[in-house]
Amino acid sequence: MTATTPPALPAAHAGPRAPGRLARLWRGRPGDAPWVRPALLGLLAATTTLYLWNLSASGYANSFYSAAVQAGGESWKAFFFGSLDAANAITVDKPPAALWPMALSVRLFGLGSWQILVPEVLMGVATVAVLYAAVRRRFGAGAGLIAGTVLALTPVAALMFRFNNPDALLALLMTVAVYAVLRALERAEGGTKWLVAAGVAFGFAFLTKTLQAFLILPPLALVYAVCAPARPLKRLGQLGLAGLALVVSGGWWVALVELWPAASRPYVGGSQNNSFLELTFGYNGLGRINGNEVGSVGGGGRGGGQGGGWGETGPLRMFNDSIGGQISWLLPAALLLLLAGLVVTRRAPRTDTARAAFLVWGGALLMTLGVFSFMAGIFHEYYTVALAPYLAALIGMGAAVLWEERTGFAASAALALAAGVTAWWGWTLLGRTPDHLPWLRWTVLVTGAVAALGLLVAGRADRRLGLAAAGLGLAAGLAGPFAYTLETLSTGHQGSIVTAGPAGAGFGGRGPGGGFPGGGPRADGTGQRTDGAGQRTDGGDGAGGMQPPNGMQPPNGFPGGFPGGGRGQAQGQAQGQPPTGGQMPGFGERGGMGGGGGMGGLLNGASVGAEARAKLLQDADAYTWAAAAIGAQNAAGYQLATEKPVMAIGGFNGSDPSPTLAQFQRYVAEGRIHYFIGGGGMGGGGMGGGSGISGWVEENFTAVTVGNATFYDLTAPK
Repeated sequence: MTATTPPALPAAHAGPRAPGRLARLWRGRPGDAPWVRPALLGLLAATTTLYLWNLSASGYANSFYSAAVQAGGESWKAFFFGSLDAANAITVDKPPAALWPMALSVRLFGLGSWQILVPEVLMGVATVAVLYAAVRRRFGAGAGLIAGTVLALTPVAALMFRFNNPDALLALLMTVAVYAVLRALERAEGGTKWLVAAGVAFGFAFLTKTLQAFLILPPLALVYAVCAPARPLKRLGQLGLAGLALVVSGGWWVALVELWPAASRPYVGGSQNNSFLELTFGYNGLGRINGNEVGSVGGGGRGGGQGGGWGETGPLRMFNDSIGGQISWLLPAALLLLLAGLVVTRRAPRTDTARAAFLVWGGALLMTLGVFSFMAGIFHEYYTVALAPYLAALIGMGAAVLWEERTGFAASAALALAAGVTAWWGWTLLGRTPDHLPWLRWTVLVTGAVAALGLLVAGRADRRLGLAAAGLGLAAGLAGPFAYTLETLSTGHQGSIVTAGPAGAGFGGRGPGGGFPGGGPRADGTGQRTDGAGQRTDGGDGAGGMQPPNGMQPPNGFPGGFPGGGRGQAQGQAQGQPPTGGQMPGFGERGGMGGGGGMGGLLNGASVGAEARAKLLQDADAYTWAAAAIGAQNAAGYQLATEKPVMAIGGFNGSDPSPTLAQFQRYVAEGRIHYFIGGGGMGGGGMGGGSGISGWVEENFTAVTVGNATFYDLTAPK
């Protein structure tokens, strides 16, 4: 007999159709409750919407990095090195990995605020997603959603995931590294690939912000060496492979830069010897710890709890007036829940993944917290975004573990204590900005107290009442940071030093020209309040100079106080016109100025008016650099306004020895630079070679006033 193919069943008798891709995306895993995937998608959608809202109000955000992004969008060589201009005079003072996504966006879509900042928003959403995935694997979807929500609503996270500093990518890569280590800890034989993935994440994190990437490496390696299920020798071998992956993924770029002939690459910004290794271990490395940062505007620890010019150091630094409102809202609760989680899992086997997760996230938090609290070098409030994923994970994990143990008095008391302490600390932080939503302070305290009582009593008696109390406690704990986050989203942030929340929550710059305000209103480079266009609204004339925050000493290098005092600094820092013409949101149109925005052009890009822009564009393509200016921020304003290379003499601070006076004179003799723009740098003349260049130009070329700027035509000597 010959085999025959059985007839196909009629459609009416066919089996159930498999769900489509959209249905599977909405439904999630078959074993999940129906609400899990929609809740996750809702969290990610809400985070995206919040972070995109009012995004263009920040304009070019930090002009220093935006200029490098613009250069990378024009030149692949500038893209690779992280050069500040497309003619490749000098690089930023960091590795370039954080610039690459933004530069690709600009190359594809043109120069603009959204093109620069949307990649940062996507990094923030991705960080929330990875954090959720890491927490839910062992502690459930509820814990993951709590962790993701806490991260999204942390004020400093809402600030930095909408800003173009390297910290956004660093936070994402650190979260990915922790996720990979946790996956490796789950597997006896298959953990190697996940540990190698963690090494790759660390390597690219190094290419984002050098040695800060390695702060959490010791606790993660130690936890894996002790708690992984593999045999001891295999664990050591896996760690060795992960280390090799780190060296390769982070070292390829370093090797190319160090081996590249110095004469054919840009000068390494931030270094004193044109060496990336020097930059890594000096200015961006040990100098940040001990304050010995050659070429820095501050640092040089003073002892006695002083972190150079960067505020008091010590165990309570993260809770002080300038930093507390950025990150510390749930920090006491995170520390309490870390301790509680370790107590609950104390009798677990060596390889228990729940305890390992507490050790990994807790070790990352404590290590970063300790370094930030005691480092004597440059420290800004926005650095604390690095703590946000670790803190958020511990909140979600600790709440989940104690909820499962809530029938015991110790667990319910720990939950109640966490809720009560969080409410009290929120009440304290809100008291530091008494004019911002004054009703919220007492609402948080009362609601948190009720929630704590409910968790102590109802959590042990009735599940529904316990859930209500837990929800009330979470709402009370998140009310303060949510209010600060909304205030952060509603206002643009520009400059080198920025902070989240309402006025008085920190001392960084919000609105045009981030600077050092003297407490209260945000600074515009003079320490005075400005409106949305950078105009003074307090009746002052800009002659008072900047005042340091309460108790803050002027950084080393400014013996007479903060630069700009008595000089009448300009108020707004418009970083040029957007590609489509018209005004960038949040910037006013005034004449250009030498000296740029705040601290002599150190804190933000110069304001560039139409007359100055038109002059720079005249025959710009006939020159390698349309102009040169002291300090990267000063140069950045003109470069962003014209999209033409502007040489940043002396790098960020104007203190790097590049170019030397002899090199600059040769460039001028060869006709490669059209204009020199007066002012800028630290106090207007720069340091190092910058002051010598300024003096030589003033002596040999004629000054011409263009708007408020001073130009020197380097093709027409006296």
